[in-house]
Amino acid sequence: MSIESEVSLDGKKLTIAIKGRFDFGSHQLFRDAYERFYKVPQVYIVDLKDATYMDSSALGMLLLLRDHAGGDDAEVRVINSSADVRKILAISNFDKLFDIH
Repeated sequence: MSIESEVSLDGKKLTIAIKGRFDFGSHQLFRDAYERFYKVPQVYIVDLKDATYMDSSALGMLLLLRDHAGGDDAEVRVINSSADVRKILAISNFDKLFDIH
């Protein structure tokens, strides 16, 4: 499991790539991936292309990211999610809180 973050050159977009299991064990790494930047980006992207597993604590971590990013005014995108993950996000009504691709 690893979590990598990359900020765009203009500092407006932060991409967080999840590799392996996205579960409670990745909580601190995930928080560090977005809290370590002193300037708050306008857009957050969570890339699940290489995520192999996602549990309910990962859903909570996504909510914490959304709150950090500005809550209802935040632009948080979840991209490259598998069909199973998209189904979990839809059942949880996360498709109403996040831009999911």
